[in-house]
Amino acid sequence: MTNPDEIIIRGKPPVEPPQGQTWRAMMDVAMRQGFEARSNDEVPIGAALFSADGELLGTGSNSPVNDQDPTAHAEIKCLRSACKNLDNYRLPHGTILAVTLEPCIMCLGAIIHARVAGIVFGAADTKAGAVVSNLEGTELPFVNHKFWALGGVRADECRTMLQSFFMQRRK
Repeated sequence: MTNPDEIIIRGKPPVEPPQGQTWRAMMDVAMRQGFEARSNDEVPIGAALFSADGELLGTGSNSPVNDQDPTAHAEIKCLRSACKNLDNYRLPHGTILAVTLEPCIMCLGAIIHARVAGIVFGAADTKAGAVVSNLEGTELPFVNHKFWALGGVRADECRTMLQSFFMQRRK
């Protein structure tokens, strides 16, 4: 189990983010998608995919309820958006996915199959996280693609966004 307030590193992330970006700025883009999900009364999770050069390739916001689709998680919608924007199912080498919450096992599978080079996430997910919290998703021995992970980027803000959503729903 991980400490939700620490920076979490798995694999070998680059020392610095892509040129023209910061880890916080990349998370800002993902957080805007999370706020978009919230405005649509969805759990506020957002994702953004960047090229190795820092170019924004796609975004996604959580929408399983509105889309009536259990696979409409922010990460998967983001990967779909990037592939559509690139007009190719293959992502460029070195892509980085920024997401506000540690990915679940379904999204972990999509990240592996899409061959994302690394993920940057905000809040750890002690209930369903499959990258560091409940599964060492970066180190699965049976997959043919490894990726790195950097967690805890803007964790407090990402956690607050989720907690305030659920507190409001309980009222």
